[in-house]
Amino acid sequence: MSGTSPALQPPADAARPVRHPDAPAPGELLGAHYDRCFGCGGEQPHGLHLQARAGDGVGITAEFTVQPAHQGAPGLAHGGVLATALDETLGSLNWLLRTIAVTGRLETDFVRPVPVGTTLYLEAEVTAVAGRKIYSRATGRVGGPDGPVAVRAEALFIEVKVDHFVDHGREEEIQAAMSDPDQVRRARAFEVNP
Repeated sequence: MSGTSPALQPPADAARPVRHPDAPAPGELLGAHYDRCFGCGGEQPHGLHLQARAGDGVGITAEFTVQPAHQGAPGLAHGGVLATALDETLGSLNWLLRTIAVTGRLETDFVRPVPVGTTLYLEAEVTAVAGRKIYSRATGRVGGPDGPVAVRAEALFIEVKVDHFVDHGREEEIQAAMSDPDQVRRARAFEVNP
């Protein structure tokens, strides 16, 4: 990252991240955390439909293909959509920690344009944990998982309780998610983003 802010630097006493023993196995598809999520949900017709897989350690890989609805300049992905893809990928890391967390800060570098029709290959990892703070980074590449870097980000996530969503979300959607009989899906509905 160029010019990473001090807020994204873990303190000296930060701990190394530890993958939760019940985290999905490496290679396992994580699936959508919430069907209406713009980043990963299947019920969003113009969403990213980002597909994330658990990686080794406290890392994941993900990908999405830029659609015409994701344009900013003609034929190119909108920078906000690329930042959303990075945020979604970074937020999915919290599933490996089995922690509910929200984005506190996200700094993004846009390195090269990403044309419509391009698949963006993302890789993310948790770098440190300090109390409720989770530090992480991600890169997005074009042309394959080893292709040139198009975007990268560093982020700070803050661990929260489910009350954060109950207190601030729309009641009917919160109740629908809380009423889901599948306990894993119910827990995952509240895993990322403020």
